[in-house]
Amino acid sequence: MSRYVTRIVMTLLLCAALAGPLGAQTPPTGPLWTESSSSKVPADIARLNDHMNALAERLKPALVQVRVRRAADPPTEGEQPVTPEERRTSGSGVMIRSDGYLVTNEHVVADAERIQVKLADGRRFEGRLVGKDERVDLALVKIEATGLPVAALGDSNRIRVGEFVLALGQPFGLEQSVSFGIVSRKGAPLMVAAPGFDFIQTDATVNPGNSGGPLVNMAGEVIGINSMAARNGTIGFAIPINLVKGLLPQLASKGKVEWGWLGVSIGEVSEEDLDRLKLTEAKGVLVRSVMPGEPADQGGVKANDVILVVDGNRMDRPSDLQRVVSSTPVGKKVRVVLVREGKQTEVDVTIGRYEETEEKPEKK
Repeated sequence: MSRYVTRIVMTLLLCAALAGPLGAQTPPTGPLWTESSSSKVPADIARLNDHMNALAERLKPALVQVRVRRAADPPTEGEQPVTPEERRTSGSGVMIRSDGYLVTNEHVVADAERIQVKLADGRRFEGRLVGKDERVDLALVKIEATGLPVAALGDSNRIRVGEFVLALGQPFGLEQSVSFGIVSRKGAPLMVAAPGFDFIQTDATVNPGNSGGPLVNMAGEVIGINSMAARNGTIGFAIPINLVKGLLPQLASKGKVEWGWLGVSIGEVSEEDLDRLKLTEAKGVLVRSVMPGEPADQGGVKANDVILVVDGNRMDRPSDLQRVVSSTPVGKKVRVVLVREGKQTEVDVTIGRYEETEEKPEKK
């Protein structure tokens, strides 16, 4: 017998010897685990569980997956060409009209060569981009279908910090997912491009693929559109639904949002400014500078003016002025109440159109 064959025989005998005792073990008698007997969920928690489950099941039919194919840029010298898989991405969306209109994020459908929308029942439709706005990261898409389930839009101004919310979406391509959390903060803690609008911060998980899905309150109303998350994934941000409702008419009719523009640099009024500006209290919005030839300059606004009211809206902080001006229709004449050298005066300013001047950042 060769040495090679001897090794094989010895190996087989060793395996049999090791397996023998294991195979000869006597299995334990009786069940291998203990069943729960009469444990019950507390009544209040049970009602909450039932409510959350009912909300999720009610809202899922209006939740869609948005799949996008983008045209590949020709590779530069030394680069590998982009694969078909790398050209495809997906996000989420929510149906807002039964005749096929849905909202999602602008970054989900940006530069799309093809948009495909998958419904909760598995049906797929080609999507048409109706309008988009990069500043707020919002897009309106249309599919050719009728009788579709829709989600009801609520009032984002009424939500309070600490309220329970659900974030629905398709994270990492996992369809019809729901995460639970609270409203952590109302505000815009990130340096976002949206002019003066407060985003909703939540600890409900917003992962890649959740973008464009709805943030929902405990009444089952959509109060935000999930847009982005902090790098560590523990904090998410949603576009307030009241802002979405304000922009949808322009997206539907013009395909874009025309933002209002004054042409001023602004800041808060501090206690140190009171004597210099001849003010009795620190309120209003300080005009630091005025751009020559822009609407504010043409209307008579000057540097060191303190703006108190615009078009009937009180200005308590700089974001108030940004929000009111940017959402005012271009070409509308508004009355501006301000304080100049200690005296209150009024001027009329015609809102101009905001023009993007900075180079757009590269999409990730």
